[in-house]
Amino acid sequence: MRRLLLSALLLAAMPFASAADAKRPLNDPPVEQFPTDPALAKIVFVAGSNTFKLGEHEYVAGCAVLMDLVKQTPGVAPVLALDWPKKAETFAGAKAIVFLLDGGDKHAFLKENRFAEIQKLMDAGVGLVQLHQVGDYPKDFGDRARAIGGAAWEKGYSARAHWVHEFKEFPNHAIFNGVKSFKVDDGWLTKMRFTKEMTGITPLLRTWNPKTPPKKEDREDIVAWAFERPNGGRSVTFTGAHLHASFAEEGYRRFLTNSILWTAKVDVPKDGAKVDLDTAKLGDYLKKK
Repeated sequence: MRRLLLSALLLAAMPFASAADAKRPLNDPPVEQFPTDPALAKIVFVAGSNTFKLGEHEYVAGCAVLMDLVKQTPGVAPVLALDWPKKAETFAGAKAIVFLLDGGDKHAFLKENRFAEIQKLMDAGVGLVQLHQVGDYPKDFGDRARAIGGAAWEKGYSARAHWVHEFKEFPNHAIFNGVKSFKVDDGWLTKMRFTKEMTGITPLLRTWNPKTPPKKEDREDIVAWAFERPNGGRSVTFTGAHLHASFAEEGYRRFLTNSILWTAKVDVPKDGAKVDLDTAKLGDYLKKK
């Protein structure tokens, strides 16, 4: 009975969902299914293909979790696209786009005219969230990447490594409403090249390689930041998000969910977004290889 009631509540909160969607396995989220109510804040999630071992770089599973989190905020409608939208109308009317996919030479933005497509959306003030590898761009794309996201990882200059960090202190920003300390083991991209004089940048999270601790806090330690673009558009980049298991941390979930809402210009509740999740079922979002 409790499960039936939960399904009914989920359907009521998602006017674009069907009864079939409520029965879908967690590892089979609906793709490019659009809300029927134009008043809803449409947030598009673009998930790449996982080529890592189970539990790492889980792009589809990660987006599926984030979609289940953001739809707990009234008035928000998440839409999933795999690799890149197959339908022309997927990006239309989006308040924000969340990318979780490969970067570097395999960056999805490099194919065809995709960067121009994203640039047009950014020019229109659409929000942007870049997770993990998405902030890694080839050097010749650096200036364009900084124009939309505020910074870019650069081969030969930037760094990357894995370590555990517990985040305990946060700046005074709506993104941290209700966020409590969280500890994650992650694959960090560090020493990013930021906009000149950090224009428009608000550092959100800092960490450092314990093998080479910094002498003082500086921009090389920044692994998450908000960027307010000159046209009023908002971007957030978080260079972590390597491990699917990190979603078990409530503070981590709320930080990411609040970030997505903020970029979409959806008011972040004073106590933070609701991020209920049965962490015992995190593995159910994964597809075995």
